[in-house]
Order: sequence, then structure tokens, then C-alpha cells
Amino acid sequence: MGLNDTPSGERVHIGFFGSRNAGKSSVVNAITGQQIAIVSNTPGTTTDPVYKSMELLPLGPVEIIDTPGIDDEGELGEMRVSRTRQVLGKTDIAVLVVDGEKGMRNADYELVELFKEKNLNYIIVMNKADLLNPAMRSVNQDNVIYVSAKNNDNINELKERIAHLTKTDDMKLKLVGDLIEPGDICVLVTPVDAAAPKGRLILPQQQAIRDILEAGGINVVVQEDRLKDALGSLGRKPKIVITDSQAFARVDKDTPSDILLTSFSILMSRYKGTLKASIKGVQKIDELKDGDVVLMSEGCTHHRQCGDIGTVKIPNWLREHTKKDITIETSSGTGFPTDLSKYALVIHCGGCMLNEREMRSRIATAESQNVPITNYGMAIAKMKGILKRSLSPLPEYKDFFE
Repeated sequence: MGLNDTPSGERVHIGFFGSRNAGKSSVVNAITGQQIAIVSNTPGTTTDPVYKSMELLPLGPVEIIDTPGIDDEGELGEMRVSRTRQVLGKTDIAVLVVDGEKGMRNADYELVELFKEKNLNYIIVMNKADLLNPAMRSVNQDNVIYVSAKNNDNINELKERIAHLTKTDDMKLKLVGDLIEPGDICVLVTPVDAAAPKGRLILPQQQAIRDILEAGGINVVVQEDRLKDALGSLGRKPKIVITDSQAFARVDKDTPSDILLTSFSILMSRYKGTLKASIKGVQKIDELKDGDVVLMSEGCTHHRQCGDIGTVKIPNWLREHTKKDITIETSSGTGFPTDLSKYALVIHCGGCMLNEREMRSRIATAESQNVPITNYGMAIAKMKGILKRSLSPLPEYKDFFE
């Protein structure tokens, strides 16, 4: 997978914020060397967040987000401000662009407080430095830098400063590579998903294959109806079987108990830092009552297929398992509700298309409203009676069961 093929969920998300006409779009264009954002002297030109996936040295693959002015006015302005606040939920690094001539204003200070509230790494960019007295530009602060987007002054230094705020690859948890040793055989059960683009595996499967290769492991990839044959034909016992969650029941039956078993969705929950909340939330399934509303939420949008996992299979399994009259609602893509008070439980997909920050934000939204939240793999394992087995490959599982 090349840098330009890096999925959005794996890119560093850099959000550019500030008041109208502070020069956000000009700074974005200067940093990227591209005309990503429309530049105008008219305040409020950027009306919606603008997203651009690209490679930005020295950071590598990033997602650039140019947001509307936070001080926008009127009803339409309030909608723009609301979208800007939503962007904070998926931002890894916040860049606050300030008109250097005017200095920090109330809206800028409010943004800084929001960055701190969300524990975001941020930098304040004093733009239009070419119009300032040199003495004013010499202020030395760790999170403040003076630039001129117009003259490209200090732009390279800004990129270096942003890079230093970024979490490096060696600090990130592996999807599965830290669970195996070189030479271990890993069997991946990958039903051909009708929702995936023709000729491709879905993203968690691709990531697992790559992660296992980088850890020196051996990949064996099969569909669920070939698992028994594959296990029987191997010269030695595999270390682990990883399955698509919807095939959990059959794969559990066909995998001997002395072989570790888990799912792509559960591994993704651990990778995104949402494992603890998902294990806690899944217990709610056995407490559901008649009339409860459950939200099925997906981080991406795709064409719904007959037998779709989120809208058909899991809802059917829920009703069979609980024997309750449950109402199912759905959300997808960026349409995660901010008010979850009507829901007894949220069941989320693995979140492979969302970055860690956004997944944690969604978990935090649910927890702040005391709404249990879990994910597809965990819910299916619970309903199939194999939750403990599916978590046992993870070093953390004992914290939850002992």
C-alpha cells in the first residue's frame, strides 16, 4: 500500500481553525503547495469543512481539514460553526490561524479552550507576519509561530513544528503484529464481502495481512467453508484464527479450542483504543427490554446489500437472543448523533474508516450520556456465547474477566 493509498482512518488529521478572514485557507495552500482551499478577501468564503488526503513532508500521509470561520454569524453561520466543532472530534493536530495584525480575539481564545478540553495538540499561527514590525515577530513561544502565507515566510518551520506534535508509528499499537512471533501461522477467515469493492478485501483484512507480514508471520487466507480443510492441511498448528465477525459461529465450531480465535472487529476495537468501553457496553445486550431502541452505527457509507451485517443480520440476532421487541435505528458516515439519550445501546462497526481520535470521541459521547456502546464483533461474540474465547488472544482480557 503506497502513501497515497493510505486509508483516511490511518492518516494524521490536521484541522485548520480560526476566525473569518484570518487567512486559514491561504495558510493551508502554502503548507500543502496546492490550491486546496478557495482564497478570497470576503470573510466567510469557506462555508463547509474542506477535506484533502495527501502526503505532506515531513509528516507522510495526512488528512488536511480547512474549516469555516468560527466567528461566523447568522443562522447559516451557526451551521458552519457547528460543523467546525464536529471536526474537532476527528482532529489529531489543531492549527489555529490568527490574523497577526489584529491578534487573538475572543473566538480564538474559545478555540484554544476547546483544544485543551479535547486534549488536542495545537499550534497558534500568527499569519500576515509580513505586515508586522520585526520586533513583534520575535516572540518566542512553544506553541506560537509567526508566518506569512503570502510570502511563504516560515512555512517550512511551521510544517516541522506540526510534525513534532504528531504521534510516531512506533508509538502506535499494532493490529495483530504484537500478538504473534516470527514464523507463527495466522489463518484469516475472510468471506467475500458483497459490500466491498469488486476485486478487493475489506480494509481490516488488508491491514491484518500487512501487519502479519511485517511481524514475520505467515498468512493463510480462506473463506469460512474452507477453514476445516485449511487447518487439516497445515503441517503444524496455527497460532491464531482471525475471522470476519459474521462467520463467528461457524468458525468457532471449526477451530479447535487450543487455537486462539478472535475477529477483525475486536482487533480493530483494541487498535482504536475502544476495547474497554466495548467490553463494558456489550453486557447491556442481556439487559435489553421491550421497546428499547438500539442504534446500529457505521463509520463509512456503502451500498446496503441483502443480508447486510449492520441493518439485517445483527438486528435479527439481537431479537433472537433477547426475545424482546427492539427498535433498530441506523447511522452511517459522519452522521453519528450528538444526542444519544433515546438509545438503550449503541452497536458500532469496527471503525476502520475512522481515525482513533474520532472513534474515541464517539465513545466519549456515549459515555458522557451514560449510553452503553460496543462494536459488531463484540456483540456477535456475546450473542454466540464465545465472548471470552474471542477476547482471550488479547493480553488485556484478564483485566476484564479476573
